[in-house]
Amino acid sequence: MKNEFALAFNEVLEEKQLPKEVILKALESAMVAAYRKAVNASAQQQIEARLDPDTGKVTIFAEKEVVESVVNSLTEVSLDEARRTSPDAQIGETVIVESTPHDFGRVAAQTARQVIQQRIRDAERAAQVEYYAKQVGEIVSGVIQAINASGITIGLEMRAEGFMSRKDMIPGERFRNTDRVRGLVAEVKEGNRGPQIIISRTHKDFLRRLLENEVPEIYHGVVEIRSIAREPGERAKVAVSSTQPGIDPVGACVGMRGVRIQAIVGELHNEKIDVIEWNPDPAGFIAKALSPAKVTGVYLNERSANGKTATVVVMEDQLSLAIGREGQNARLAAKLTNWRIDIKSLIEAAGDAIHKLQTDETLASLAASEIDNIPAIEDMLARKAENRPLMPEEYDVMVRFVDRIERRIAYKPVLETVVESALEASPTLKDKISPEIYNQNILDSGLPDHVANLLQGAGFDTTGSLLEQMAIQPDRILGLQGIGPRSMNQIKILVDKLLAVPEEAPLPEAEAVLETPIEVPVAPATPATEEPMAAEGDSAEVTEPIEVAEVAEITGEGTPEVIDLSAFDEFAGRLSSLTPSSADLGEDEKEGDISNVEKSGKKKSKKHKPVQIEYDPDRDITFVRKKHRRGEDGDEW
Repeated sequence: MKNEFALAFNEVLEEKQLPKEVILKALESAMVAAYRKAVNASAQQQIEARLDPDTGKVTIFAEKEVVESVVNSLTEVSLDEARRTSPDAQIGETVIVESTPHDFGRVAAQTARQVIQQRIRDAERAAQVEYYAKQVGEIVSGVIQAINASGITIGLEMRAEGFMSRKDMIPGERFRNTDRVRGLVAEVKEGNRGPQIIISRTHKDFLRRLLENEVPEIYHGVVEIRSIAREPGERAKVAVSSTQPGIDPVGACVGMRGVRIQAIVGELHNEKIDVIEWNPDPAGFIAKALSPAKVTGVYLNERSANGKTATVVVMEDQLSLAIGREGQNARLAAKLTNWRIDIKSLIEAAGDAIHKLQTDETLASLAASEIDNIPAIEDMLARKAENRPLMPEEYDVMVRFVDRIERRIAYKPVLETVVESALEASPTLKDKISPEIYNQNILDSGLPDHVANLLQGAGFDTTGSLLEQMAIQPDRILGLQGIGPRSMNQIKILVDKLLAVPEEAPLPEAEAVLETPIEVPVAPATPATEEPMAAEGDSAEVTEPIEVAEVAEITGEGTPEVIDLSAFDEFAGRLSSLTPSSADLGEDEKEGDISNVEKSGKKKSKKHKPVQIEYDPDRDITFVRKKHRRGEDGDEW
């Protein structure tokens, strides 16, 4: 008996490759089942079995009642025998005592055979489920054991079997028995016949794991896979980014002469793979996702009824590339970016833009500003409809036209929210600035044309809307495409001018009493002439009083209110670090405003007569002091 059990135990350990504790538990359970069958024990009776793996000895312990005289030895035990195991046993109690039959060896082995096999099978399945449940999402390799109409059966490690259905196979692949195949563990679930391990070669994570195995930079975390879109057997797009500066993520994935990517293409049955660099800007990311097509413009609308929608404008010769065969390129780009993509040609986009300007009342102000451009665009579209060629310059004009309209439409929902927030944050802002200035067209504000066009395209048609945005969140203006630190500096100058209207507004007609007519420049004069005057010698001053009427106040009576724009002041401080220093400016820009005024004046005096303007607050009179030259040689004043 000892030899039989010892040999069987060691054989099972070697064959099944299961933990020793699992085999011991299975054998002990089998011995218990064999004992119950041999003695016809009740199911309520507690029975235990202990197996010594070194000696192969099996010991059975059964629960029995302590009695004075034993009638049934299977359920009863005498007091003396019970106290050998339990010294405190008493009559009427139940104790567990050894109850191993004398002829238990061969009979038990034969009886417990099926139980042992079943228990070992169950333990084997449980070990397989536990092992492969941790392998979900990882690549495994196996040998094909069977091929049928529904799929293929693959032999895996730990005597497990995996199944790959036809939908999980790459289209066009052909396998034969005994072929070795790799796949991704997609799912593990328990079944009546053991664990069901689903293997897939079409899952997008299969491509992810292949990239990790082939590209060390991805495995070590230097390059990160941001998104994957795949149509198995046809084409795939992978967006990657670098976590360290100086690393080219696309080059790392492609490898020298494409060695790395070609190995993956071969594994995926010649599936084309586009590796693009991930961009945090959704517009830039969408433009790259549509490669190899060259995109003219991308316009986002996050509040569309159909979800996040991106309108992409391309040239006519790039339209087929952007869409792809049967729309494949556009579908993959949409999956990669999680945006709904609407692709238009430049001609189609220009026609839609004109239609929107003519029908959408909310774009009335923009339509008024484009009234001179619309006929030219319509003429271009008419010639294009007649298959007449257009000049490259005309295409550029059309691109800029579409860009302005689409930007306005894209920023429209954002602008509505901005206006509401502006009214809540500064309800008296309109009252602090004259209506003429507040409602002034942004194109007439004095900003450079390109800056004004960008602001108008973003929905800021008037100086008032621009001022409201700068008062609430200036960073949104800086975030507009095409607006940089230099443009923000120009906008800041305009805002300062708007807020300084009560002080810098042109003076009304004054009652001036002049002894001698003197031309005073319109721009405020600065005491820049004091330095050279001090160097010349003695001077004679002529004081000419000018009475200046009080400036009409814009809001109410008393001192004009100071507009509190703390948000803008804070942003202006941060902006100062971004604006170009005086060292970067040209010599003409360093000289100041006086030279510019002199250059722009219609009449230039050959000799500039220095004057000095002073203001007496007690008398509310402005004095003009004129310096006269004295001496015949002209060297004294």
